[in-house]
Amino acid sequence: MRVDRRVFLLTTAAAAAACSWTRERSPLARAAQYLWAQQAADGGFHSATYGLLRSGQSLTPFVLGALLRVPDDDVPAPAGAVDRAIAFIRTHTTADGAVGITGGDADYPNYATALAVDAMVAAKRGSWKADIAPMIAQLRAQQFSEANGWTPEHAAYGGWGMGGKIRRPPDAGHVDLSMTRFVLEALRASGVDGSDPAMTRARVFLERSQNHDGGFCFSPVMPGLNKAGQNAEGFVSYGTTTADGVLAFRASGLPDSDRRIARALEWLDRHHQPDRVPGFGDGEDLQTSWSTGLRFYYAAAIAQVRPAPPIQLPEQADDGSFRNANSRVKEDDPLIATTFAVQMLTHAGS
Repeated sequence: MRVDRRVFLLTTAAAAAACSWTRERSPLARAAQYLWAQQAADGGFHSATYGLLRSGQSLTPFVLGALLRVPDDDVPAPAGAVDRAIAFIRTHTTADGAVGITGGDADYPNYATALAVDAMVAAKRGSWKADIAPMIAQLRAQQFSEANGWTPEHAAYGGWGMGGKIRRPPDAGHVDLSMTRFVLEALRASGVDGSDPAMTRARVFLERSQNHDGGFCFSPVMPGLNKAGQNAEGFVSYGTTTADGVLAFRASGLPDSDRRIARALEWLDRHHQPDRVPGFGDGEDLQTSWSTGLRFYYAAAIAQVRPAPPIQLPEQADDGSFRNANSRVKEDDPLIATTFAVQMLTHAGS
């Protein structure tokens, strides 16, 4: 195949100029530019690293929600990109408002649905209020509440699990603080206030997840899910869960002056580490440990909790992406790590 040398030289020069221009931009702008470049023709963002995330049902609202918070002065969205992503989310929403369960394997339905609500509220495209109404109804139906046979005596009461089929006592399945936080943030973004029964029930679960030292555990329902383990006093607190606890309490309608939040903030102020998740033992192998495996998640969460703490991320790649060398919780996928980095940089004002 013959290539016109003039066209080749022009293309090469343009690419070099674009690369130089990209490197001169802020880390936030470069990361956002990288993410927009990963959008597929169908409007979605699809993992090339993990099969479970290849469908894009949870990744698309996750990435889109972060990008929508990047100031236009840094990186404006490519023409039509937001609309294509919203169309992708609509296509993968069931009639009863669930995202993440179309096309085979479940893709974290409660998480995907909550993030879809957040992205649609942020985008405000077209009939977004009508679009999120069934999603909110779906999230309400998924709460461990009296409607599904759960009472305050049950450890799962007030929280949220993975989603899918409605669970009834005694089978709670997987219930955790992270999932609960994201659902509460979606409810809050949609206009649900702190006096709503869903919020008051959720605070029962959040209180049950808070330890005596002010920090939080991951799940009071399934002890094995608590990554920092247990000691003589109960579950060990650690940074990601404690940041989630603060954000969840805020989303439920509590002010920072509330003692429950204040105690968690005190724990984070005492234990914060800039390059890993606090709360884990000092003798860990940092290449495989939870403390570094959750590094990007923690950076994004703590920046929303406390914009001031110093945060150190691994070096940004030339293409603008971030990766975690530790693959323990999928942060080696650049779509995941870079999205968390964008969240952190946006809240840190970089």
